[in-house]
Amino acid sequence: MKIVNLLGIFMLLSSLVSATNYYVDAANGNDKNEGTSKKKAWKSLWKVNQKVLQPGDAVLFAAGTSYNGQLKPQGSGTKEDVIKIDRYGKGEHPQINGKGKKEATLLLYNVEYFEVRNLKITNKGAERKGKRRGVIVRAEDFGDCHHIVLEGLEIFDVNGLFEKKKGGGSAILWQNMGNKVKTRFIDLQILNNFMHHCERNAINSKGYAKRTEWHPSLQVVIRGNLIENIPGDGIVPIATDGTLIEYNVIRKGIDSMPVGDAAAGIWPWSSDNTVIQFNSVSDHRAKWDGQGYDSDYNCFNTTIQYNLSYNNWGGFILICNNGFSLGEPLNNGTVNTIVKYNLSINDGIRPYKAHNKRYFAPTFHVTGPLENTDIHHNIVIIPNKEIPEMENDLIEFNDWGKKYPDKTIFEKNIVRNQTTARIILGKTTNLKNKDNDISTSFNYEERDPIKVLDALKNNPLLKDNEEFKKLYKFIQGLKIL
Repeated sequence: MKIVNLLGIFMLLSSLVSATNYYVDAANGNDKNEGTSKKKAWKSLWKVNQKVLQPGDAVLFAAGTSYNGQLKPQGSGTKEDVIKIDRYGKGEHPQINGKGKKEATLLLYNVEYFEVRNLKITNKGAERKGKRRGVIVRAEDFGDCHHIVLEGLEIFDVNGLFEKKKGGGSAILWQNMGNKVKTRFIDLQILNNFMHHCERNAINSKGYAKRTEWHPSLQVVIRGNLIENIPGDGIVPIATDGTLIEYNVIRKGIDSMPVGDAAAGIWPWSSDNTVIQFNSVSDHRAKWDGQGYDSDYNCFNTTIQYNLSYNNWGGFILICNNGFSLGEPLNNGTVNTIVKYNLSINDGIRPYKAHNKRYFAPTFHVTGPLENTDIHHNIVIIPNKEIPEMENDLIEFNDWGKKYPDKTIFEKNIVRNQTTARIILGKTTNLKNKDNDISTSFNYEERDPIKVLDALKNNPLLKDNEEFKKLYKFIQGLKIL
């Protein structure tokens, strides 16, 4: 036993000795240096990209410095000794400008146990280009790719295309792929980043979305990010199981999307057991959809709870499934969506006709062959619309692919509509619409979320309700509005 313990200590000490900090300083460094001290720092991204990093190594960029090009580090850490990229010194975060020369300014390709923090990243080319990103995390024919952390980054000025079908673009893309070796991420964390002025999207992903090739990423956490001035999708996990999306703020949307191009705030696609909670989405202005939240197709067991939604042009939430493709590998259905204890204020305010020739913006849009949708204990405030022609609909059931939702529960919701909002049933089947508190009596001038909750907290549907207390506590602590 003593021999084993001594061997373990020796291995630990060896690991600590072998780990190296490398310093990079564009102002005072030199690529002929060893890079192992601040006085002997490297100068360029090129030098960093040439080095195969070892477990426990760190690459530290001098505060206030700026670099042009792509950062594409090599090497992987271990569970015990991750590789880190960060900053040192006082001043602004180091900035890396891709200049639109590569698809991404920061590319983490086939590396694991890797953490990147506290950098500014841009990727603005002379002209817009599809598939342009600030950051790409990509694993290909790799197997299980463990523990990637992106934290404290500011990603901005990424000029992709607004059109999704032409490639779009985003601040962050993660992608797992490969025909030889099934590959996925395990423990991918996107935390406390600031993304703004990127086209088209903020955070999106690609993976094995077909059920015939199903190999979902696991333990994905997207938390604490601030997303501003981005016109398209905010956060979209694809081909994941158990993703947690919480404490993110999406705001200050831009009306620059092409006619008919759809986007929404936070939504999973082809993902299971997604939990979306304690987020705030406001001012989404996509030409189509434009809701704060969405449970999209090929998704099972999505839970959307304790969120705030306000001033979103397309409404509070979309729950949908494409009847034309139901049963195909990319669409096994949208089943068991739960929407509960959310607060929606003044959603559904699209000020012009969408491509369906309507001012289309129901607070709840429920469409296509859905199964077992449970909507309960939500609080919805619908003031009068600013333009008389704007539609005033609480919930609209539609067909998508000539199929309507089945087995929907809409109960115990609190709705205050200044002018009675319509409920459009279409041909939906097995709807339980009961025990909702719907009234026109309310102070519709009040838009402060915590004051709205204070006005309703003694309602019998909410009083002494532990789940409502979670929503209340979140709204109470939300400082970015």
